[in-house]
Formats: sequence, C-alpha cells, structure tokens
Amino acid sequence: MLVALTFASLVMQTAPNPGAHSGVGLVSYEEAVRCAGLTQAASELEGGESTEGQRLYDAALFWSLAAMQAGTVAGKPSAAAEADQTRARIDAVRRLNADAPAARAALNRCLQKTPDLN
Repeated sequence: MLVALTFASLVMQTAPNPGAHSGVGLVSYEEAVRCAGLTQAASELEGGESTEGQRLYDAALFWSLAAMQAGTVAGKPSAAAEADQTRARIDAVRRLNADAPAARAALNRCLQKTPDLN
C-alpha cells in the first residue's frame, strides 16, 4: 500500500530528474489513462525479460497508479477508471502492433514523463 501511495503521489509533485526522464507534475486524468494504456501495452508486447521490458513494466505500474489517483481526484469510481485503462490498453496494443508512428511517439512522451523509480 505504501508503494502505491508513493507512486501515485509522484503524479502530483515530482522534481525534475537530471537523468533521462523529466519530472511529471500534475497531469490530467485523460493523459494518465492514455499513458497507462500505452505503457501497459508496450510492456505486454516487449515482455519482462529485457532491460527495456523492465523499464516498460515500471512505467506501466506508475501510470496505472497515477491514472487511478487522477480518477479519484476527478471523482471517477474505481471500476470506471479501471475500465478506461483497459480500453486504452486494448487500443494501444492495436496501434503499437500496427507500428503506428503516432503511437510510438506518444509512448515515448509518456516514458519521458515517467519519473525514475529506482
């Protein structure tokens, strides 16, 4: 539970990281759901054995928790927030499988906004 609260609180306030990722700051519910779907889909497609797979898994976990937190703030019932993430993930799997450049660019933007969780 503490880990979930820590991840979710990062959405509300994250200092810029001098490394490869920039700080998150406050994001909208829609953006959090979109990033959750993209990172979950990319994580599933990559698998967890590689370094990139682990990075995607961590990002998916962060954005999923961020979307749930943003949904709570927006007054969304948790079941609705989970359903929104599922729809976003299914859409992202289709787009990433089609190798859509816009989907890859959106995924990269989400990854850049993901804080370093190590």
